[in-house]
Amino acid sequence: MTTPAASPRRASPRSRRPEWAGRNYLLLTAATVVTNLGTHGALIATTWAVFDSGGDAGDVGLVAMARFLPLVLFLLIGGAVADRVPRHRVMVAANVLNCVSQAAFAVLVLSGEARLWQMMVLTALCGTGQAFFNPAAEGMLMATVSGEQASRAFAVFRMAMHGAAIGGAALGGALVAFVGPGWVLAVDAVAFAVAGGLRAFLDVSGLPDRSPGRGLFADLREGWQEFVGRPWLWSIVAQFSVVVGLIGAVEAVYGPLVARDELGGSRPWGVALAAYGAGTVAGAVLMTRWKPRRMLFVGTLCVFPIALPSAALAVPLDAAGLTAAMFVSGVAIEVFGVSWMTTMHQEIPEEKLSRVSAYDWFGSTALLPLSTALAGPAESAFGRSEALWGAAALMVLVTALVLFVPDVRNLTRRPHAKEVAGARGAPDPSADAEGALGRNG
Repeated sequence: MTTPAASPRRASPRSRRPEWAGRNYLLLTAATVVTNLGTHGALIATTWAVFDSGGDAGDVGLVAMARFLPLVLFLLIGGAVADRVPRHRVMVAANVLNCVSQAAFAVLVLSGEARLWQMMVLTALCGTGQAFFNPAAEGMLMATVSGEQASRAFAVFRMAMHGAAIGGAALGGALVAFVGPGWVLAVDAVAFAVAGGLRAFLDVSGLPDRSPGRGLFADLREGWQEFVGRPWLWSIVAQFSVVVGLIGAVEAVYGPLVARDELGGSRPWGVALAAYGAGTVAGAVLMTRWKPRRMLFVGTLCVFPIALPSAALAVPLDAAGLTAAMFVSGVAIEVFGVSWMTTMHQEIPEEKLSRVSAYDWFGSTALLPLSTALAGPAESAFGRSEALWGAAALMVLVTALVLFVPDVRNLTRRPHAKEVAGARGAPDPSADAEGALGRNG
């Protein structure tokens, strides 16, 4: 049952704010916008900081691996912790750690004294913070939104998130070119501080109480049973373990290298990343109106275009062609993303959301450290173009395999009581604005 504080606030007649956009939702959205503005610029800055220190493709891969490895190692613990203690406290603590690590990174780069091992340690701290933050943030968002409003609320949230990514990537690429990567990293540290402050004001007093459980390992085991008992869940997570690992290698290593060697520097890559962000915003706008009945089937079909940027870099296409491929990829992945969040919200009990989300994140990112570390050696062994074509082919293959899982093809959106009543003839003026319905704890 949803308590009044956890429910979206009913809008007054004079208010233009939708009823699902309550205080917590707005704070979560604002904080996410701030962090995305900083983080997407910092991702570009980190790569060029390695280049400026004399590093090569292998060094870029090692720094990326240092970020992803603790993310994988600590995700499950982070999910269990977030289902045991107030999620907003976990989020704020993670933001503080990210702020401190990025500030130290910025100081080292600006001083000109950054060494490879130092960059690896600081990015590892950032990855550790993210490992605790991600499950807590996803669980908090899903607990904040009511079931009848979920689909549209998630789409608007992701629209704001990706809109910030557009500005962050474009601004980050430009600032790296004009003032250097150190100042971009400093901006990211400030962004984490501001976001942590916003998240400290989240009101959790009305959210359903969660029992402390029987211990950390018992909680992890319960989350695992929930995870493996759903074929649609573990099959798509297995698929994305490969897809995300390949995307990590492409975006963290090959993309910047192609931009440097073939497109003229960091600015075209920043524009391409911004185009990807624009595509995700367009996809989110689409998903505020479109509610496909077979959510996972439609979402999985939209994973195929994610291979387009790898193919564009393999050719390589010029900056305009790469930008177009990134835009289409962004639209497609956003259709999947909203469909996935809506399915999770519908199918997973609220008290287990962070643990199941942790297994989702863990599986999806498990190959990131390996794929980014091997990106440089793969380029040396096979050639850059061949490695990129191989990445595109693998993405297509694993996505095709997932379509053989019956639940992926057949799982459908369950209507809410209001929608059912409307379908039977009872007028409901708000039915148009309501998204997928699901379990709310």
